[in-house]
Parts: sequence; structure tokens; C-alpha cells
Amino acid sequence: MNPLSSATFPVRIQLFALVFVSLSVLAFSMTGFSQDELDELDAAPPAAAPAEAPAAAPPPEAVGAADTGSDQSVLGWVVGSLGWGYLLIFLALSFTLVSLLVMNLLASRRENLVPQELVEGFEGMLNEKEFQAAYDLARTDESVLGQVLSAGLAKLSRGYNRALESMQEVGEEESMKLEHRLSYMALIGNLSPMIGLFGTVHGMISSFRVIATSGSTPEPSKLAEGISTALFTTLVGLAIAIPALAAYNILRNRVSRLLLEVGVSSENLMSRFEDVQPQTTKK
Repeated sequence: MNPLSSATFPVRIQLFALVFVSLSVLAFSMTGFSQDELDELDAAPPAAAPAEAPAAAPPPEAVGAADTGSDQSVLGWVVGSLGWGYLLIFLALSFTLVSLLVMNLLASRRENLVPQELVEGFEGMLNEKEFQAAYDLARTDESVLGQVLSAGLAKLSRGYNRALESMQEVGEEESMKLEHRLSYMALIGNLSPMIGLFGTVHGMISSFRVIATSGSTPEPSKLAEGISTALFTTLVGLAIAIPALAAYNILRNRVSRLLLEVGVSSENLMSRFEDVQPQTTKK
């Protein structure tokens, strides 16, 4: 036998005994018995231990309720609390928001507003005096800058000022289209909390109706249904509104910055035609 293990064995017994006594004292102190009660318990004759009675079977209603509560998932609870009406409304708003977000993300790309290839190609053709090729390049480009430049070149025969006015009109029209598509995201962001607030009022009215119509103490489960509807509609409404408003403001700032860049780039490219005067027709 290892002498080290035989020497430490009594020490381990003492430690275990100390821990056991400490736990016993702690458990005994937490029972809350006073010294008088302990003396009475010591003086009283030991009573015969009663035979263990078989546990009473719970009623079938309680068993069914327990099984239903344990089998119900969190998703089922949320769906049941919202109801099909609110659920369909929030699902429609969510899918619409995702669709609008994808559309606006694609529309607010730099390639769709201010493509660098168009700027370089258009400027190169103007330097080489290939005005018709520059017009064809801008007209075939589907970006906002391409439409603005093609509108300016188309009206250049009427003078530089008329070309600038045409460019501004096209730029404002494209800006209105982008803002119009973005505004639907803001609409969803403002509408979702209102629907959540409507569900909150609806759920609280349902809970108060249970209290008012119950003859005795109302059942907690009936009260919980209305309160769950009130809270979940508010939660889902805010969960849709917060990302909708955040995405709207971020994309609006991005679109505004790129549209400003469209205006600056188009004016810089067309600045070489400042001396062009409107052509007069001979009679």
C-alpha cells in the first residue's frame, strides 16, 4: 500500500465528517424550529409511522390540462395568442417589407444610379468630339445618370439652359420614383405599431370582459388569453416597425447622396456646352 495514501486517508475522513456536520447544522437551522418546539418533540412519545397511502390519482381534467400545457410549443402559444386575424396581417406586412427592402437595395446601388463606367466612357467620347456616340451611350444606359445625360443632350439644340432644365426635370422624376418606393417602407413602419396598439386594446378589453362576466373569481387562464393577445400584438408590431424605419432612413440617406452625385456629375460632364446657344430656324 502506498504510505502517502494511507496517511491521507484519515484526513479525508475528517474533512468529510466536517462537511457533513456543517451541512447538517445548516439544514437544521433552516427548518425554523425553536428550542421549545424541539423539547416538545423530544418529550412526545414516538408515534407509529402511518402506512403509506396510495397517491390519489389526479382528476382526468387536470391530467388533460397538464398534458396540453406540456405538449404546447412556444410557437403554438404565440399563434394562439395572436389569433389568425392578427397573424395574417403581420405576415402580410412582413413579406411586403422584405420585398420592398430587396427592391430598394437593388435600386439604390451605385451601378443603377451613378455607374463609373458610364462617366468615363461618356467623358472620353466628348473629348474625342463623338457627340452622337456619347448620346447613344447615355440613351442605352438604364441608370439615372444615363437618362439625365441623354435628356440634356437631346435638348442641347435649344441651348445650354434648356438642356439643364431638361436634366433637372428627369432627375426630379427619377428621385420621385425612388422616394415613392421608399415611402412604403415608412408606411409599414408607422402602421405596424398602430396595429399592435389596436391588439393591445383588444386584448385588455377581452380580459376585463372576463372579469366583468365571471360570477366568482375569474380563471387565470381566461385572463391570460387577453393579456397574451395584448402583449404579443404589441411585440410583433414593434418588431416589424423598428427594422422598417431603420432601413427606410438608411436607404433614403443613401439615395439622396447618390442623387446629389448624379446632379454634380451630369453638370460637370455637360459644362463644356455652356457656350452653346439655341439654334434659330430660318424662315
